[in-house]
Amino acid sequence: MDTDDLLYAGAAEQARLVREGEVTARALTEVTLARIDRLNPQLNAFRVVLREQALAAADAADARRGADDLPLNGVPLAIKDDVDVAGEVTSWGSLAHGGPRAADDEAVARLRAAGAVIVGKTSVPELTIWPWTESLAYGAARNPWSLDHTPGGSSGGSGAAVAAGLCGVALGSDGLGSIRIPAAFNGVFGIKPQRGRVPLGDARADAWNGLAVLGPLARTVADAALFLDAIADDLPAGGFSAALSGELPPLRVALAVNVPPPLVGVRLGAPQRRALDATAQLLRELGHTVVEREIDYPPSAFLSIVARYLRAIHDDAERMPHPERLERRTKGMARRGGLISDARLAWAREAEAGIAERVNRVFDEADVVLFPGPSGPPFRVGELQGRGVTWTLNAAALRVPWYGVWNAIGQPATSIPAGFDPQGLPLAVQFAGRPDDEVTLLRLAAEIERARPWAQHRPALAGDAA
Repeated sequence: MDTDDLLYAGAAEQARLVREGEVTARALTEVTLARIDRLNPQLNAFRVVLREQALAAADAADARRGADDLPLNGVPLAIKDDVDVAGEVTSWGSLAHGGPRAADDEAVARLRAAGAVIVGKTSVPELTIWPWTESLAYGAARNPWSLDHTPGGSSGGSGAAVAAGLCGVALGSDGLGSIRIPAAFNGVFGIKPQRGRVPLGDARADAWNGLAVLGPLARTVADAALFLDAIADDLPAGGFSAALSGELPPLRVALAVNVPPPLVGVRLGAPQRRALDATAQLLRELGHTVVEREIDYPPSAFLSIVARYLRAIHDDAERMPHPERLERRTKGMARRGGLISDARLAWAREAEAGIAERVNRVFDEADVVLFPGPSGPPFRVGELQGRGVTWTLNAAALRVPWYGVWNAIGQPATSIPAGFDPQGLPLAVQFAGRPDDEVTLLRLAAEIERARPWAQHRPALAGDAA
């Protein structure tokens, strides 16, 4: 197999190749590290590369091949830099971090137990606040499809790494779209699992006041399913990978474009609307029923999200070992979060049941919901640098208004590639499902992937053919 084909094969195929002896984990890891060396200076997808640890893990994977049937044995993957990896700092995109962590987070420990080879930690915006990945501490991550644009955020480094073939799959976290946004902007698949599906560990329990979960960014749906099999609890029979082969009956799909109030001024771009309509038409051709419906977003949804989000930033800033080193804009966000009282936060959490009840009325007549991804293309690198808190919040909200509600109610949602805009930047749409129904979302994504493959598309990067 050609080296580039191997690196772009994705986690599921790489695991098969290692398992069947067509490539060694050592060789796969070495070419992965060589590609990171060559391309990361352009992309800044990785904050740190764990070279020696990765090679040692690859050798261990080769030594046990055939003895242990581990789902990710020998597969190089990346960890977002808000998740602890033993012996390495967790920077949160900031100079305010402390020293190396003593132990892996639970998800990392499970990935290691599944045989994965951790090649590095990926770039994030400071405290993972924004839907782009830039920080004064570590610079800007860049989109493989256009180096002038951000790869999104806050899992922007993970999205860029997967899209550029720098790892087989990557761990992200999603508090208000932070898996799905970079998946959209980088042309890869992302899934926000049901809250509680992937354990967060004691250090991250109830992250972002219940908004945040961990999940994969992947080249294919099969890669994401395999990743979830390694780290998730309460798996379906045979795991999510086995569930992909299950029969998908005709679905009722609600196409919902209305914007959660009180956001005004949101304009869905023409390429983004065409991607949505093309996906709806494809679903009809596949035998599904698609009907436009509005989701009953209560005004309390926005207030609940903002209260939980801002208070989480305040609390995260307070926990940083050196909060005085935070960026000025981050300090401003933390100050705003400090205005959210315990009583107000309690109201925001208690409002969740009522929000979920109203939003989920859409499932009375639908099995899944189809709705937009970002309203427009990714921001240009540096476009928002130096802006104040209010201006920045408004800009973010108008670009990604359809994401946060599904974090607020904890239900699964996916981002699926949907072609490219006239400038060659990836387009995407989202699907959301009933509580605990990742299986339907994964099966539907796999059906779309078969009909409209996306993984064969590769960004053109300087030095890519070296």
